[in-house]
Amino acid sequence: MSSTPATGIRKIITASSLGTLIEWYDFYIFGSLATVISSQFFPKGNPTAALLSTLATFAAGFIVRPFGALVFGRLGDMIGRKYTFLLTLIIMGGSTFAIGLVPKYDSIGFAAPLIVLLLRLLQGLALGGEYGGAATYVAEHSPEHRRGYWTSWIQTTATVGLLVSLGVILLVRHLLDSDPARSIEKFNDWGWRIPFLISILLVIVSIYIRLRMSESPLFKQLQTEGKTSKNPLKESFGHKDNLKMVLLALFGATMGQGVVFYTGQFYAQAFLENTCHLDYDQSKTILIFAIIAATPFYLLFGGWSDKIGRKWIMIIGMALSVATYPFLFQQLLNLSDPAGRTEVPAAKEIRNNIAFIGKTRNILRSTSTIHHYEDGFVLTETKKDTLYAAGNTSLKPITELSKSLGTGDYIKMVVVIFIMVVYVTMVYGPIAAFLVELFPTRIRYTSMSLPYHIGNGVFGGLTPFIAVLLTTMGHSSKLTGLFYPALVIGLCVIIGALYIKGRSFLNPVRRALGIVWLLLGPIALYFLVKTAISEMARNPIPSTKIQWSTFVIIFIPIAVGLVLFGYYALRGEYSADEDTISSGAVDITID
Repeated sequence: MSSTPATGIRKIITASSLGTLIEWYDFYIFGSLATVISSQFFPKGNPTAALLSTLATFAAGFIVRPFGALVFGRLGDMIGRKYTFLLTLIIMGGSTFAIGLVPKYDSIGFAAPLIVLLLRLLQGLALGGEYGGAATYVAEHSPEHRRGYWTSWIQTTATVGLLVSLGVILLVRHLLDSDPARSIEKFNDWGWRIPFLISILLVIVSIYIRLRMSESPLFKQLQTEGKTSKNPLKESFGHKDNLKMVLLALFGATMGQGVVFYTGQFYAQAFLENTCHLDYDQSKTILIFAIIAATPFYLLFGGWSDKIGRKWIMIIGMALSVATYPFLFQQLLNLSDPAGRTEVPAAKEIRNNIAFIGKTRNILRSTSTIHHYEDGFVLTETKKDTLYAAGNTSLKPITELSKSLGTGDYIKMVVVIFIMVVYVTMVYGPIAAFLVELFPTRIRYTSMSLPYHIGNGVFGGLTPFIAVLLTTMGHSSKLTGLFYPALVIGLCVIIGALYIKGRSFLNPVRRALGIVWLLLGPIALYFLVKTAISEMARNPIPSTKIQWSTFVIIFIPIAVGLVLFGYYALRGEYSADEDTISSGAVDITID
């Protein structure tokens, strides 16, 4: 693999990382503002709009990313890395800016959610092509002995992109008015558009920088020699020798890496807000401080992978997460539990509020009881009741909880989330170098992008939804949702430890387990279909049917892939003496 002088590689890292960070920021802004966006474009009373909301959330985030990997991966292997991931930046930036301009549902009706859906699909496509291009581009400029370190800078952009999106939202949310309550009200009304709109300035700067970048030296050499791929999709997935490595990358690395990434950051965030009932600002700042503290570990583990190999750093990170998630999430529950604390009765507050809803004569009544505790913990119980003007009828009141931690518990919670994010850095820091070293230059962009985006977009991206679903299916434990991460990550640890180049004496075990993987695909698909049918019967609304039908459709090719992986394992294709199975720091030359 070619290398670039240190000063040159730093410029390449800066240009590549800045653009990728902006794309992650653009992608995460939508998710971070999902509640506000829903109230603007997807009214609850309109089932069609609600259906489009579901499609936007699931299709763009999970389905479209792998398709983007195929579309832009093919382009990247045919016309070059530079212009392909420049194109993804333009598409992502333009669609994000456009979301900030879409009129509300009240103004243009059904067109509003439809436009947002289309723009969100474009975001997903662009993100599907960005990562593989940036990782490949940086790796093909990096010296062999520093490839893990330099590519780990690209890995920081996903987490830092989330950090920046949260920071911008909190900043804008509190700067629109000197009165905090009015500032938040303005943010929910129109201020939410600002984080979308300001991204265009960053995109313009990044486009300017990327236009000044040169093409990857390895790709330029391929072009000069006339050896670029004419059909990257066929070469990547139509030939056994490469397809088996794509399957190994998915089931032995990115599947578990994606779930660790989304469990430690996104499910943890949802857990803080929905299960622990933490105050909105506190839940966001806890994640922000944890991310800031953990981000340098991407570079640490990326650099270590150059010295001791990629495999075991990633495997240990996944194994630690499986072993400690129950304890860590239980600590989050304990730290947010008012039981055992000493309340200050004299500080108890009761606040009543009455508000008219829009132009209707409906009235929203709320009573908030605020409990203060000696350690600084605050529990707010708010009972809400809507009185409808017609007949002055009322629905059953609902109770909402909001908790604010004292300084000591707040710091402890930051530490817990920090540990989870460190696990993310262990598996995510070395993954780019690991993936690029599995595939030849002529089809590297395509081959590495698909397993990455299936692992992260499907297995990882579905983590918060599936985890929350498990906790609502009649189980009393609030930790039931961790069964999904444990299952997927545990399976990935076994496959990665055994099949990513190991001791030759384990070859009989690798072959024997092939039958397990061959049968596991159809069995998992059967239980998914059974669960889907049960859930659709239990809750027969259109959005539920769309969700579960989508899950089944997505998983069918994954199940087929697991069957193929088992077949190759039975045939001994993953024997330890295979030179093509890399454990890290192995150079790949041009074919």
